[in-house]
Amino acid sequence: MNIRVGILTAPKIEFEQREKTFILKNVRIGIGFHWDRKEDQEFAGSLEIRDNADGTQTAINTIDLEEYLCSVISSEMNANSPMELLKAHAVISRSWAIRAMQKPNHEGYDVCADDHCQRYEGLRRINERAVEAVRETAGQVLMYNDEICDCRYYKCCGGKTEIWRTCWEDIDVPYIQSVTCDYCKHPSPKVLRLVLNDYDQETKDFRDWSVTYTAEELSAIVREKSGIDFGEIIDLIPLHRGASGRIDSLKIVGTKHTEIIGKELKIRLWLSKSCLYSSWFEVKKSFHLSSFTFQLNGHGWGHGAGLCQIGAAVMASEGKKYEEILSYYYHNTQLKIED
Repeated sequence: MNIRVGILTAPKIEFEQREKTFILKNVRIGIGFHWDRKEDQEFAGSLEIRDNADGTQTAINTIDLEEYLCSVISSEMNANSPMELLKAHAVISRSWAIRAMQKPNHEGYDVCADDHCQRYEGLRRINERAVEAVRETAGQVLMYNDEICDCRYYKCCGGKTEIWRTCWEDIDVPYIQSVTCDYCKHPSPKVLRLVLNDYDQETKDFRDWSVTYTAEELSAIVREKSGIDFGEIIDLIPLHRGASGRIDSLKIVGTKHTEIIGKELKIRLWLSKSCLYSSWFEVKKSFHLSSFTFQLNGHGWGHGAGLCQIGAAVMASEGKKYEEILSYYYHNTQLKIED
């Protein structure tokens, strides 16, 4: 089974063709997030350069699904991670990819290569451990009844995982429910060095974090990110929180405009020059020098629904098998071989 991956879109794709691989230049990763950057990446499989109507080009990589997964689990987490984490990730990444191939949300390819879908950063982060994890779980997907699970995941829940409707459609997904996750509370530095890729290790305060804005700073950020002039923002009022505490409805009060926004990703995008770690935060407002200051004291890194990658890494380091890890984060699911 092959998968078509959109790697990048640019005015002109720069690449180097090698005997069995190709190198794409200036691939942007972490688009819109705080680790946003560019790097050169090497890929197996075939390369297609598509000319778009707007004058840009898109690089599309067609590759065997299992080879794709070797890269995904080495890009999402470090390939030196505990084997049981890599196996668990192979299963959920395979399950998600097959679902995405059945209902692609990109034009001309199945999935993209960045965090919007799954990180797929080519060959350079893969080692034999990742290959072994994919091989030992070959064809395995996570099922709920007769349906392949839409397995969502993120870096760190912050102590409690979230439900589906806080992040996406207003529906109940039975296998993505809220669970208390003590595993990510105090991960050892050794575990973090093993499981996080180099640029992820730059994020030091991913479980409990704080950002502070003056009213002027916050107003400028929201105006830039939303395209709406709220005037001076004078209040942020959480109206509804999900099961973990993540806000999915927030009232922004300004001197010129007031608006209720959600869900969690929109809140994260509007309240940061890049993107807040999560929408699980408390607002502390103070008055200083004739103006307001807003302190957001938050928890977790990511949307929080499904598997907590840091929590799963700690479980694996403590000897838990990948089947245990999967059943902990995805309720009442079964492992099956996809035909």
